[in-house]
Amino acid sequence: MSSEKHDHPTSPAYSDAESGFSESLAPELSYFPPDKPEDALASTSKIKEAPPTSVVKTPKAAKPVSKWIMWTIWFNTYRKFFTLVFSLNVIGIVLAIAGYFPYAVRNSGAMVLGNLNFAILMRNEAFGRFLYLFVNTCFAKWPPLWWRLGCTSVLQHLGGIHSGCAISGLLWLLFKVVHNFFNRDINHDAILIMGVVTNVAVIISALSAFPWVRNTHHNMFERQHRFVGWVGLICTWIFVILGDTYNPATRSWDMNGVKLIAHQDFWFTCGMTFFTALPWMCVREVEVDIELPSPKVAIIRFKRGMQQGLLGRISRSSIMEYHAFGIISEGTHAKYHYMIAGVQGDFTKRLVNDPPKMLWTRELKFAGVSNTSTLYTRGIRICTGTGIGAALSTCLQSPYWCSDQEKTFGPTINGLIARHMGAERVTLWDSKQRGGRPDTMKLLRDVYHSWNAEVVFITSNYIGNSEIMEGCKAEGIPAFGTLWDF
Repeated sequence: MSSEKHDHPTSPAYSDAESGFSESLAPELSYFPPDKPEDALASTSKIKEAPPTSVVKTPKAAKPVSKWIMWTIWFNTYRKFFTLVFSLNVIGIVLAIAGYFPYAVRNSGAMVLGNLNFAILMRNEAFGRFLYLFVNTCFAKWPPLWWRLGCTSVLQHLGGIHSGCAISGLLWLLFKVVHNFFNRDINHDAILIMGVVTNVAVIISALSAFPWVRNTHHNMFERQHRFVGWVGLICTWIFVILGDTYNPATRSWDMNGVKLIAHQDFWFTCGMTFFTALPWMCVREVEVDIELPSPKVAIIRFKRGMQQGLLGRISRSSIMEYHAFGIISEGTHAKYHYMIAGVQGDFTKRLVNDPPKMLWTRELKFAGVSNTSTLYTRGIRICTGTGIGAALSTCLQSPYWCSDQEKTFGPTINGLIARHMGAERVTLWDSKQRGGRPDTMKLLRDVYHSWNAEVVFITSNYIGNSEIMEGCKAEGIPAFGTLWDF
């Protein structure tokens, strides 16, 4: 999922689909009921105006968060996956260097491409949708809560496997190239040269995805990671074909293809190519209608309905500058679906100042953490500003969650809310009308316990997400917040 360049380069980059405005328009609490709507209505309190004392006009010093809580939030499932994958590969490389892993020495190409194959697979929209479909179908509501929370955490943090396998594949590639140079007397010069070229391409692609580059120089990240990555894939094909068709014993090339297709390397490279190309096969230029309810927001309307919990990428170009946003839809039967783009960077500013009639998008959408809401009987959705775009489909289709902001989001979005949701399912705090920010954790804690919720999903900006995640962890409330690794 990609994120756009922001006006404040020192802030962490994040997708509009999962963030909201950097200035929170309105923190919104929404909670989803059990399967029977009548039970939900019977057990849900009507919205009440919060007392004036809840307004934080002069913020008090926040209670210090323990280092243990900060550590558990930082060392999340993403980093656990990365640590596991990377550690196992480093152990394998050390054993191979020491001579205790002869299989890896003989099949170093497979070690490289196996890791890179998994790295690409973890970011493939079709594979992700399959995993979400499998988990949501097999584990909805009946397993123990710890299992369902674990499923959500694993699906949300697959990027840890992506990063771990990508860096490990790079290390195995370095190992293979160095090993070839140590045995350069039996390797053709073309193999040695292509090994170096492939290494350079993969290194540039990997370095461009590091958080500092991705967060502060999004367009550079996209160009280097995508286009240099494609160059690396082409170089990999050449490297594999040269290496697998050359016979060091006879110093000749075997070009009949039988030896080539007998190697693991060939099939791993086929898999990498397929998983890389599949999302781009689904790119289409589609007609859009853009509504501008305020100077801060563009509501983008597309044809056809969507299931809840999905996100989509859009661009003015077929291959450049894609940005991810949450999808709002009344269901697969609906005539339209929508995206809410808050004005934060160059791309979203142009949507408001120069609304296009056509946009490029990938017809194959990817699933976000909200897609796992079907696993839970009851839960809470808290979002700020345009973060409503990542939450509203779940609210409209479930009957689960919602929020409201008439002046900012205009009649289209508010019309969807009015048709499908009752006020009893919404807690809305308009910071402009109430003169300050709420005590978010107090609101969240009260609703969580009174509603007997199982989970909290958060869509907010970086600061808001951090505060709520720390508060939930301190209170022992299961919560999933916004990720910054798109």
